[in-house]
Amino acid sequence: MNWTSIAAIYVLFWVMSAFIVLPIGLRTPDEVDGHVVGRGHADSAPVNFRPMLVAKRATVLAAVLFGLYYANYALGWFTVEDINFFDAPVKDLGY
Repeated sequence: MNWTSIAAIYVLFWVMSAFIVLPIGLRTPDEVDGHVVGRGHADSAPVNFRPMLVAKRATVLAAVLFGLYYANYALGWFTVEDINFFDAPVKDLGY
């Protein structure tokens, strides 16, 4: 696998991981005692959003998921034949 493919696939895993870990630990004003929502702010906006923590969590999760993906690519744990549940009616069309 080329290094450009590795980088592109890792970036895809990172973005997916960022969306997965984004809501973890967020609190809305309704959940925090004594927090007053300012005028012009959404009631559903998080009180304690920390983007660097989200980035760190996404990086760790993406590294783990990409490691599993690359290990599967290198060792061939699951192949296309393993996940093909429907047997094709004709395997060779004679082309």
